[in-house]
Amino acid sequence: MNESPTVLLTGASDGIGFETARLLVAQGCTVIAHARTPEESDESCDRLVKSGVDARKLRPAVADFTDLREVIDLAVTVAETCPRLDVLVNNAAITGPQGRAVTKDGHEQTIQVNYLAPYLLTRLLEDALDRSEVSRVVNVSSSLHRGGRINWNDLNWKRRYNRGAAYAQSKLALTMMTTALAEFRPKVREAVSVHPGVIATRMLPGYSYRGRPVAEGAEPVARLADPAAKVLNGGYYDGRLPARASATAVDPGGVRKLWSLTERLTLFDRRQA
Repeated sequence: MNESPTVLLTGASDGIGFETARLLVAQGCTVIAHARTPEESDESCDRLVKSGVDARKLRPAVADFTDLREVIDLAVTVAETCPRLDVLVNNAAITGPQGRAVTKDGHEQTIQVNYLAPYLLTRLLEDALDRSEVSRVVNVSSSLHRGGRINWNDLNWKRRYNRGAAYAQSKLALTMMTTALAEFRPKVREAVSVHPGVIATRMLPGYSYRGRPVAEGAEPVARLADPAAKVLNGGYYDGRLPARASATAVDPGGVRKLWSLTERLTLFDRRQA
């Protein structure tokens, strides 16, 4: 690939996303660096440039994933301004609040930010990805997906909300999406999930007391997002190494069921027109 590869990286304003942006630019990529608000975008882009990142390789992008309308606007902007999108890194995530919160779209906040928004963004950018020879999606998952289950009868936790269970469910759903993209969606040529490790980010208090340096978590994400890197399509990585995802994450029946349900929840089936 002669031209600079273009990577859309969500959640680039902080933590693993911020360090991943630095690594990707160093690898020769042009990074569309997503942040939640214009203020966070300006601040993080300034910090990236001050850290040595070439400003010409950065493109700011803004969307609050608690509002699916903003996700749609982000996808439209990227599709209109990029001749092609080589890699999409779905990194943006939250641990979720202590008490159940509902978005304006009517979904529990954790499942929307960590799964429904990345799903919708990916689907809306399929054509932009299809214009690339790489066409790769990297989903930043978590080893906690192994303890998750899809709460089919109450995906939005209207009953018995539990912060940890909601997070695990969202990461399981994202890992199941990786399976679906690899097996059911020809426009996305490659899809992988990665557990970056227990890393000392602002999310750490949600599930652990100690974590490794942020740069160590960013390294495997950046490696998988490098268009020159060979990846195991549909694979789940624990850091740099391929690992076994949970049985639920690769179960064909459950994966198809979740895919269909998510189309309805995001109204994607109606948005195609």
